[in-house]
Parts: sequence; structure tokens; C-alpha cells
Amino acid sequence: MISERLLTHVMDWQNRRQLKTQPYVAPHLPGPTAGSRYMLYAHVPFCERLCPYCSFNRYPFHAGRARRYFTALREELRMIADQGFDFESLYVGGGTPTAMLGELCATIDLAHDLFSIKEVSTETNPNHLLPAYAEELAPRIHRLSVGVQSFDDGLLIQMDRYDKYGSGDWIMQRIQDMAGVFDSLNVDLIFNFPSQTEEMLRRDMEMLRECGCNQATLYPLMASPAVARTLAGTVGHVDYGRERGFFDIVSDELSGTFDPTSAWSFSRIESGMVDEYILDYEQYVGAGSGAFSFLQGGLYIETFSLLDYEAAVAAGRTGVSAYRQFPRRDQYRYRFLMELFGLRLDKKRFRRDFGVSVERALPIEMNFMRVNGAFADETPDEVALTQKGRYLLVAMMREFFVGVNHVRDQARAALSVSERSLLFGDGPASAGTGCSLHDPLAQAEHDTETLADVLPPLGSRAAV
Repeated sequence: MISERLLTHVMDWQNRRQLKTQPYVAPHLPGPTAGSRYMLYAHVPFCERLCPYCSFNRYPFHAGRARRYFTALREELRMIADQGFDFESLYVGGGTPTAMLGELCATIDLAHDLFSIKEVSTETNPNHLLPAYAEELAPRIHRLSVGVQSFDDGLLIQMDRYDKYGSGDWIMQRIQDMAGVFDSLNVDLIFNFPSQTEEMLRRDMEMLRECGCNQATLYPLMASPAVARTLAGTVGHVDYGRERGFFDIVSDELSGTFDPTSAWSFSRIESGMVDEYILDYEQYVGAGSGAFSFLQGGLYIETFSLLDYEAAVAAGRTGVSAYRQFPRRDQYRYRFLMELFGLRLDKKRFRRDFGVSVERALPIEMNFMRVNGAFADETPDEVALTQKGRYLLVAMMREFFVGVNHVRDQARAALSVSERSLLFGDGPASAGTGCSLHDPLAQAEHDTETLADVLPPLGSRAAV
């Protein structure tokens, strides 16, 4: 697809120019602006398995390290509250936030005490879709998002997920058991794996329709530089030439059961809530190592070092170590991208917020989309996307997140050798834990400790 290839090259060039950060020396983020709405994002960078395609900030789980981290995270939330921020929505991502459930619940409960939280979303993995977890999470959260990636056993083995998270059929049963427990149950899947066939993808879509979830998010595989080596060595080299065809299969197979709610999210017809925080909230505050904040046209990045993060919080500072202030034109592009990702661009809101029409602010971008048949309905007030337009947004968001991963690479460059090697799962034993994650006996002891620590103490508060 010529238009997709052109977009890829242009956005790669723009990302390299726009997403260069500089050190941030202030002790706190800029404070809130009167009349602005913000979402709160909390990052939990611990996983029991480090997936080869993931370039988020994540470390091998160990209970002692995670407990210290959650203590610092809650202290940072208090700092954010002291600045005068308030939030109605909390999204907890990772990593695997449910890796230490008791600490997660205590953090959600504190957020309810500090802020006007009305909805909470949390990510998890299939092995945590169990009654004991649901009993603690259901009173506290509204949306549970499960990282499945694929129901195909061969792909799960390639991703090193099969032995930890189970077979596709087992995962399917766990999701069905959770259907109806939460206001919204989202399943994350990835398409365009190098060894994935069209038949395998159609089978994934069939299981998605039958699993009982009421929202699905279908990401294209993103071969960002940070994970290129491990990705190529596990699942293979990505062929973007197949991506459009796979996207069309996803759209066609889900049609009639799910409606598109963003370029790559789908909600079961007449069921569930849509939860994409970058759609509902243009500005958000991030807490935790590796979290991002977007405030007043600026991107703020918290240190990827757990040691530096804990030290910063102990000294009464947030963990923000780098930032990038975007010029006006880049803010235009960000609004254009994020609103069209949500399938519609509000022209009136654009003019109200920026004092200029989107046609005048971004003439090249608007004409490119028109010429390529991306717009279905265009009025003086708004524009909507065709299916081809949705795919172009998938390609644009893929390149946008690859660009964001360049920012993550800059943050990783400041890590010590030991922390950087742990980040990608091929380093020495977990620092200071005495537990080698490559020693089967030590891993068994590590898993036993994990199970002993996941549940909150009896009598813990249910937040909502």
C-alpha cells in the first residue's frame, strides 16, 4: 500500500525530529490549569515473563522489589495530590499490575482517598483470571484488560507465554469465567506475527467472538528498535506488507459482533464501555518508573531506573527525569492523530482550542487523507473515517508508538548495565534478591513467594 509506506517514512522522520528529550531538573510536574481535565496513569513495571515484543519499562518480578516500589508509587500519588491535581479516571498499566495484588489494591484504595476517582482500569495476564483475584478486583475496578496476544498455541510458545499463561483453550476458558464480573472485560490481541497465517488469525477472531469479552483491542506487531533483536530471534522479522490484509481480516471477522470504537479497538454491540484514555483525556499525569505525562503541550518521562525512582521519591521529588516541549505545529499534529484514532475529528473543537481551522493548520495532512479516501463523512463541524482511513490510522499509530519507543530508548540509555540487562530479561540474577530467574529451583521458590503475597490482608477496604 503506497500511502501506508509514505506515511511510515514521513512519520519516522518526524518522530526522530520531534521526540528528542532533554533533562528535567524541577522537583515536580507543572501544576494543574483551571478548567482542564486530567487522567491519572500509574505504571507497575513488573512481569513474571518478559515478552520479546514489549518495549515498555518492565523488570522481572520479585516480591521484595515490588513491595518497595508500590510504597514509593503511593508516596508519589500523595505528591501529585498536594499539587492540586484531581482525577475522575485511573488507568493502571505495566508490566503486570496484578503481579502483587495486595499492593495494587492498596494503591487503588489510596487513589480513591486522594482523588475523585469514578472509574478504574487495570491490566492483567491470563494466569490471574482466577476467583481469588476477581473477588478483590471486582469491587475496585470497572474495566479489566487481559493481555492474550493470541489464542494460537504455536504463537504462544514463540512468545514464551505458553508455559506461564497456558494454552489458547485454557485462556479462553478463563476469560469466559470472567465474563460479566466486571463492567468491561477487554482482550488484547496482536496481529501480523511473521509466522501467523490468515487461517490462524481467523481462528483467533472466532475465539474472540466466543470468549465473552465485551471489548477487544487488536494491535499490529510493532518492531521498535528497542526490541528488534529479541523480536527477530523469537517470532521473526516483521513484514508490514501483510499488515493491511490482516487488518481487513480483523475488521471483516468482527463485523456484526463488534463495532469499531477506535482505529484498533472494538466493542461488542450494545455491551461494555470504551476505555482508551488517550481518547477521553488529552492531558494525563503519569506516576511510577517509566510513566509518561502529557501536560500543556509537554511530554514528561519518569526515570526507568527503579533505584533512581525510589531515591527521588524518598527525597520528596517525582521521578521525572526528561521532557520535551512541543511547538504549536506538533501540538496540531498530536490532536489530529489522537482524534482521528477515535474515528472522528471535531473541527469546531480544534478551532476553539487553537484559534485556527484544521484545514489551515494542517493542509498537507488533511489533503493526504482526502486524496487517499480516508474520510467517509466530512462536514464543516467534523470528519469521520472510512475503513481505509481506519487502517491509515493504524499505520500512523504504529509509527507513533515506535517513535515513543525511541523516547524509551533515550530513558534506558541512562540505566546502569545491570538494570538495563534485567530490563530485557537476559541479565544476571535480580539485583539484591538472591533469586536467579534462570534457575528452575529458585524460580519455583520465587513463584511460591508470589502466591503468598498476592492477596490483600483480610478486612481490606473495597473502594467503590
